Amino acid sequence: MKDHSPEDVLILAIESSCDETAAAVVKNGRTVCSNVISSQIETHTVYGGVVPEIASREHIKAINYVIERALAEAGTSLADITAIGVTYGPGLVGALLVGVAEAKAIAYAAGKPLIGVHHIEGHVAANFIENPELEPPFVCLIVSGGHTHLVIVRDYGEFEIIGRTRDDAAGEAFDKVARAIGLGYPGGPKVDQAAKEGNPEAIVFPRGKVEGSPYDFSFSGLKSAVLNYLNHARMTGEPIRQADVAASFQKSVVDSLVSRAMLAVEEYGFDKLAIAGGVAANSALRAAMAEACRENGVKFYYPSPILCTDNAAMIGSAAYYEYRKGNLAGWDLNAIPNLKLGERG
Repeated sequence: MKDHSPEDVLILAIESSCDETAAAVVKNGRTVCSNVISSQIETHTVYGGVVPEIASREHIKAINYVIERALAEAGTSLADITAIGVTYGPGLVGALLVGVAEAKAIAYAAGKPLIGVHHIEGHVAANFIENPELEPPFVCLIVSGGHTHLVIVRDYGEFEIIGRTRDDAAGEAFDKVARAIGLGYPGGPKVDQAAKEGNPEAIVFPRGKVEGSPYDFSFSGLKSAVLNYLNHARMTGEPIRQADVAASFQKSVVDSLVSRAMLAVEEYGFDKLAIAGGVAANSALRAAMAEACRENGVKFYYPSPILCTDNAAMIGSAAYYEYRKGNLAGWDLNAIPNLKLGERG
């Protein structure tokens, strides 16, 4: 492997929490030597969403291949690897078990340390890969299909949750609205694309607020408002412009996310804000957050789209900092589908 010294820490990372089977080799937490992703989107599109049993079977088919390819693309072998990192929660239990079992087997056979990584901590760590100057503390907005959290990253792997969704996650709302307006699966990218052709001011949808909790989110009412608008239009024969609905819905979500994040930055006195998770790839969110940060003198950090969606490079980055702290897993490491941020299984 090029530019590799004995002092370097090389993590072989594995990610299988949902519908991507991924493996990566990451050096010293910040340098991606390889990042291989096998996506199941085409497999699940026909069903309109991820089918857990099918996802697990697809992971079993792909996992050896992605690991072998990740090692080959990095120009390294298991002998050079320092430790094995793997996502053990949260996620689909069957999908997680495939990755955890594989990581344990490799670590045991190769005599390497094993590191369990929280999937959401991995998303946050994606920001470290492309922003070498970024170090804690900072505020991070985590937005994905299953999570919407506003956190203070106190240190590597140390989080204080100051806000969260009370109902639907932002990505979940994107998927449900996409189905309702006939865009299909996966909802997030399709709404983002359709919204580019629409008028975000065409329909005024609500911005959900939680009384007494200024940093919390609520998207269930927004989803219901979109469904009510569609039902009313169909009953009265009014034309429905798909792009306008997508753009107006997206603007409501983005406004809610940006306003909470900027309030947190201001009130907690931080000058650094990062975003993470699948919805962090949304072009409208990135543009609105960049503008808000510019206006308020805040440094804005975000990963490339490929590092926003599920991947193993982010798991390798998070695993590196766990390794540095000595947070190693035992052979009893198990999948924890409902693992909370900040918890250790």
